[in-house]
Amino acid sequence: MSYVDGFVMPVPEDRLADYKKMAKVGAKVWMDHGALAYTECVADDVKPGKVTSFPQAVKLKPGEVVVFSWIVYKNRRDRDRIMKKVMEDPRLAKYMDAKNMPFDGKRMFWGGFKPIVEA
Repeated sequence: MSYVDGFVMPVPEDRLADYKKMAKVGAKVWMDHGALAYTECVADDVKPGKVTSFPQAVKLKPGEVVVFSWIVYKNRRDRDRIMKKVMEDPRLAKYMDAKNMPFDGKRMFWGGFKPIVEA
């Protein structure tokens, strides 16, 4: 079984091109360090729920869109090894500073997941 990191964040619509540029760099970095897959998706059919939803989870504001991303690794050990290298990679250094992020990192959430079904 593989291992997956998932990320959800609000991105201002007027910064989506900047986010996409950052994500393309991120994809290259993660894949160069051994990730099996890297995917970034922008919300298309995501509505506020009665109790919870993607928009509510990120406290979506007018003019923002939800981005959902995931990275696949061989296993948890590989993820930990790859993540350490990614965090030290100079290609992402400018995005590690909150003022250079094209999204509000305080409203981003993420986690690591062990798949229970894979097809």
